[in-house]
Amino acid sequence: MQKSYEVANALYLIPTPIGNLEDITIRSLNTLKMVDILLCEDTRTTGILLANYEIKKKLVSCHEYNEDQMKTTIEAYLEEGKNVGLVTDQGTPIISDPGYKVVSYLLQKGKTVISLPGATAFVPALTSSGLPPSPFLFYGFLNAKESKMKKELERLKQYPFSIIFYESCHRISTMLSTLLEVFGNRTIAVAREISKIHETYYYGTIEEVLEEASTMKGEIVVVVEGNHDQVDYEDLSIKEHVDLYLEDNLSLNEAMKKVAKERGVSKSEIYKAYHKD
Repeated sequence: MQKSYEVANALYLIPTPIGNLEDITIRSLNTLKMVDILLCEDTRTTGILLANYEIKKKLVSCHEYNEDQMKTTIEAYLEEGKNVGLVTDQGTPIISDPGYKVVSYLLQKGKTVISLPGATAFVPALTSSGLPPSPFLFYGFLNAKESKMKKELERLKQYPFSIIFYESCHRISTMLSTLLEVFGNRTIAVAREISKIHETYYYGTIEEVLEEASTMKGEIVVVVEGNHDQVDYEDLSIKEHVDLYLEDNLSLNEAMKKVAKERGVSKSEIYKAYHKD
């Protein structure tokens, strides 16, 4: 167990603005001033933010390419009695950004990690989408390779709740076209450049929004309506049905239990049929 407020010798995950520099909490600013060392994805980007608030701090690069190597260095900082902050270029660390490996390692070593609340792009995209806000699935970036993207979407198409994706302007047309092919023409909301000067929202069906995709620039969040159609599992063999849930990281036992419930049969019947297949 760890304390949930400021303590010594801790790693602080500090959210930074996703666009407008005013989108930062007083607590985040105070923590930026308090920490001894600040780990950042890009020292130039973080330097601009700190200069805006007249904060001077020792900056150390920590990004997806050196995160594994930085784990022990950060551990050493903490053992020296230092407080360490971690920021990414925009938003909350670890949400589709580096930091997970560091946090996982430090927790295993018994170190204290404190995550501050703050700016995250998918929250305003969801709350302004007009789509059901709860439950929802935040997926992040799909695979850039179209065939793998399609495979990921196939695994998601039966989910009955809103799904949130991040996408780049360079791939948004391909992403929406693949989404249309796999999900059908569902209702979506697309937000681009949230909290920036050119913040824009697009609402409608996938086909309607796809017509605007070529004009979209900047960073994009896509919120997609869940599948509200009754799923016909008779189209799947029992093995295919179980494997569907195994791909969602359920254990074999959990997957078989879920399939049995959805098909209205005993788990033992599913077990026999699965291993027979």
